[in-house]
Amino acid sequence: MIKVVLIGAGNVGVNLYKALSNAQGVKLTQWYNRSAINQDDFPITVPTTTQLDAIVTADVYLISVADSAIVSISKALENKEGMIAHTAGSVNIECLKNHHNFGVFYPLQTFSKQKEMDFKTIPLCIEANTSENLALLKSVAAALGGPIHLIDSAQRKALHLAAVFVNNFTNHLYRVGEELCKEHQLPFSILQPLIHETAEKIKSLSPSQAQTGPAIRGDQSVIDDHLQHLTQQSHQQLYTLISAAIQKHG
Repeated sequence: MIKVVLIGAGNVGVNLYKALSNAQGVKLTQWYNRSAINQDDFPITVPTTTQLDAIVTADVYLISVADSAIVSISKALENKEGMIAHTAGSVNIECLKNHHNFGVFYPLQTFSKQKEMDFKTIPLCIEANTSENLALLKSVAAALGGPIHLIDSAQRKALHLAAVFVNNFTNHLYRVGEELCKEHQLPFSILQPLIHETAEKIKSLSPSQAQTGPAIRGDQSVIDDHLQHLTQQSHQQLYTLISAAIQKHG
């Protein structure tokens, strides 16, 4: 049984807690957060602490905190013999080199505390400083059931950047679409079948093959008409920039 201490109760930490609590072959022995974890939101079945010096002995310490806090948290764990691993997408593994045993355990997904995720569908990107530690992280990942990918820090940084484009930027475009719908008394839900089909299509087509719309067609009259109807300058700038990018790479 692999003993795990989870550090952090943000969006990723909360979802990891729920997944690790139900995983076979892994025992979540403690959950640390700098402030008390709200026990009214969901049942907490493991001991919690707000004190770094009260963290117990474990095989793996998963640091799931803000990127800027990873190094300071890891330094507070320098007396621990277990493996220290962070869950960040863009932070190099070398930030943990003050430890003998260290690695990265990066779940590639967008997380919210309010929505529980099925880790069996989530790619788990792992890296470690030794083959033994890599095997240990593989065992933790296998307990969660998701596909496992051995990815180094340079690859993970590129992957995280790609994820920002396909997730964070795309979600902002959803927000713009929602604002336009509200402006004209339309329900945003009317766009959801289109959003779903766009995501489904790239399972069988490349994004280049799946591209549609006035920009890829070179339909300047429609583009000009759209720009005239956008009331916010930021929306006009975004529309112009993305349309130009589509035409350049289309």
